[in-house]
Amino acid sequence: MTATPTLMIQGTTSNAGKSVIATGLCRLFSSKGIRVAPFKPQNMALNSAVTLDSGEIGRSQAVQALAAGVEPHSDMNPILLKPNSDRGAQVIVNGKAWGNMDAVEYHAFKMEAMGYAIKAYRRLCSRFDLIIVEGAGSPAEINLRENDIANMGFATEARCPVLLCADIDRGGVFAHLAGTMDCLSPAEQSLVKGYLINRFRGDKKLLMKGIQWITEKTSTPTLGVLPYLKGLHIEAEDAVDHRSFGSPGVDHTIHVVVPRIPRISNHTDFDVLRLHPQVNLNFIGEGMAIPPADLVILPGSKNTIHDLHWLQSNRWVPYLNKHLRYGGKLIGICGGYQMIGRSIHDPDGVEGTVRSCQGLGLLEFETTLEPVKRLSRASGILIGSGAAVEGYEIHMGKTRGKALERPAMEINGEGEGVVSADNQILCTYLHGLFDTPQACDALLQWAGLEDAGTGNYAELRQREFDRVAAMLEEEVGIEVLANCAGLETG
Repeated sequence: MTATPTLMIQGTTSNAGKSVIATGLCRLFSSKGIRVAPFKPQNMALNSAVTLDSGEIGRSQAVQALAAGVEPHSDMNPILLKPNSDRGAQVIVNGKAWGNMDAVEYHAFKMEAMGYAIKAYRRLCSRFDLIIVEGAGSPAEINLRENDIANMGFATEARCPVLLCADIDRGGVFAHLAGTMDCLSPAEQSLVKGYLINRFRGDKKLLMKGIQWITEKTSTPTLGVLPYLKGLHIEAEDAVDHRSFGSPGVDHTIHVVVPRIPRISNHTDFDVLRLHPQVNLNFIGEGMAIPPADLVILPGSKNTIHDLHWLQSNRWVPYLNKHLRYGGKLIGICGGYQMIGRSIHDPDGVEGTVRSCQGLGLLEFETTLEPVKRLSRASGILIGSGAAVEGYEIHMGKTRGKALERPAMEINGEGEGVVSADNQILCTYLHGLFDTPQACDALLQWAGLEDAGTGNYAELRQREFDRVAAMLEEEVGIEVLANCAGLETG
């Protein structure tokens, strides 16, 4: 299809490490002066980002673009599926909302979707020296093989080489590799240039017999055994990361609770707080006891009305009322913002069949969901502290009401969000609220932590990119990886 060097990372399972490896490859090649772009033909995730061309793509591709030192673009993830129920999802095409589809409808759409993916890939090929492609799930999912655009379907169409990674930390790594290869056709097997065994702990000598066996069985070499990187932080593609990064032995001075609503979106908003040594952050799921907290944050949601009903069914309403009565602080972000008002209306069925419902009734405003999605990057200041804040908006609703006369921040010269008259509740549509040290310090001080001393998250993220890139260079080698991609590095 194209002479542009391309390398695709596929996995034997979900969470095998595809996103992290692709991120590391983007950083490694870009550090050598190569113009590299990430690409994922189809992504299913509720963590997303706004691109330079005002599109919406999966968060992992935006992070990979950052690792590559380039601006995220909608071409980097032309098909994004954002689940809004157990059987359906909003389909994003070339960065814009296309509509809601159930599984059967999307299956019929996949041939058309492949066309969009290939065109986006070709556009990237015309602008970059190397494309790093990330697969989705596993190519061995037989039920999803027909008209596949996420894994071998795309690799076959683009005729691009593939590295297959497997997570040894799960156990059964050689069975995963052998079984996956057995599920592929001979033509697909020929595209697999090598294996990466990921997250290994121990002496590599113990793997030699297994590596020899898998090489003889599949005629495919193992190119690298990648060590388990303790404490690594690369923003999650979708699943909520429950790891605690607080310093051992540190007495946390502020406690933060986030309800793990069923359609939680952009939970990477809280990564800075999870990494903060003085913050104890807990995601609270269904059936879990809700602990006392200094700060409660209602997160973004892909189905606000559904997730609001979940809160009401899981005793969050009396908890929040008691929390506020005793002086606790509450932040609502995006969908969480909408829940805090008097009512939510969905006259066009943007999210489902429920056309209107009562909100939590904590502040005087109401929200009407609309088919046109707002996608924008934003920067400004927190009113009161004057702290710099920046982030992005991704939402499908307009909020109106008396409470908006007290905005939380000034964005592009205009008021945004809400602060309650008693200064206990803050609402905003801005994702990335805590990402700047100034804003995070100000918000934690507002919640009761006097000397937050938030570290520089942007610098931490860059160090982690370098860490993965260095590991790949040491364990696999730039020449081996370049050769697999068909890239001349001399």
